[in-house]
Amino acid sequence: MSPTTQVPRAEYTARHRFARITARKARLVADAIRGKSVNVALETLEFTPKRAASFYKKLVRSAMANASQDERVNVNRLVITDARADDGPMLQSRMRFRPGPQGRAMPFKKLTSHLTIRVREDEAEPDAEKGRARGKKKARGKPGMAPAGAASGAAPVETQAAEPGQGAAGSKSASRKKRGSAASGEEA
Repeated sequence: MSPTTQVPRAEYTARHRFARITARKARLVADAIRGKSVNVALETLEFTPKRAASFYKKLVRSAMANASQDERVNVNRLVITDARADDGPMLQSRMRFRPGPQGRAMPFKKLTSHLTIRVREDEAEPDAEKGRARGKKKARGKPGMAPAGAASGAAPVETQAAEPGQGAAGSKSASRKKRGSAASGEEA
């Protein structure tokens, strides 16, 4: 084997079949962890307020345990390459019924799903080292707002000081004069 040829990395899988949750609800959590490192994914799942998060947390830990059986794998460098939730069968292959209006029976389904996680060792450097190499991101304010002290596209607002003898009434009359000239179309 030549030194330029790369050995394909092994993928390690964990499955939870016939999980008692609908696939649509589980996909929300699967989309949130797909492509992340296992440590970041576990932290994300810890604070995700969805019922599917506990299912996926167990699956990620199981996939990590499967990968740790191979001595060549560094568990801290594992990345989730595939997280999916496929449709499973209805529970006991039948619909159930609940009372409806005017004596009718309203059917509903108790759905199941097949949850799958695949992890692979990332050949790049760990996430902690990547963050230091890139540097810090710039702090952003609210969208559409200029940072404090920065010059914006609009002209700066000038404040007029009242003359010593005029007081507050003098400043009001000055602003009325300006408004009156703008309304009549005159330019200063």
